[in-house]
Amino acid sequence: MTEGASSHAVEGRPMGDLGRRITQRRTELGLSRQETAARAGMSPAYLQYLEERPPADPGAGTLLRLAGALKTTVWHLTGGDTELPPGLGRAARTPRFTELPEAECRSLLSTHGVGRLAVPADSGPVVVPVNYSVVDGGIVFRTAPGTAPAQADGHRVAFEADRIDEAFSEGWSVLVRGPATTVTDPDDVARLEEQAYSTPWAGGPRDLWLRIEPVSVTGRRITVL
Repeated sequence: MTEGASSHAVEGRPMGDLGRRITQRRTELGLSRQETAARAGMSPAYLQYLEERPPADPGAGTLLRLAGALKTTVWHLTGGDTELPPGLGRAARTPRFTELPEAECRSLLSTHGVGRLAVPADSGPVVVPVNYSVVDGGIVFRTAPGTAPAQADGHRVAFEADRIDEAFSEGWSVLVRGPATTVTDPDDVARLEEQAYSTPWAGGPRDLWLRIEPVSVTGRRITVL
């Protein structure tokens, strides 16, 4: 493949990471490979090469076209923002906040992802990231006894998930409040192991399942006028 090829790697990009980021972003936008290629002015075969071949090293022009087609930035596609917290982008001149109905909030939470869990602790509230799934309307995650997430058991907690598009200063945030309890029934545990999607990133034995029963589900979306 030679279209847009460059003999030099983009500085700071982990090799093999570009294809995963392209695929993830076009999936978020609901674009097929053919649609994305047409927007970027390249052949679907070349886009497939970029997505599936770790050594792929497109030139700056190709990256710019891809970033435009995917409504993002070259910085994001090449992994330059991996170690940066969200929200560093410049705010839009005309932002608009919209309160989201509960049904849309639940839809945005989807079935799995990564969110932040706020739990009480002896030294004060602690916020920790957890891989979660949505099963029967409840937020479920698994952890290990003695960990910070395990302290949620028996308490009313807060859980937040969001999506930020730095390139366009847009995004959404959903906040869930409700009691968290340990799932102890063997049949329920077996069903969660079968239906829940996410595997804890932390790895290791994490067989303690907790469930947050949503009592309050609220959210906001920020868009640009």
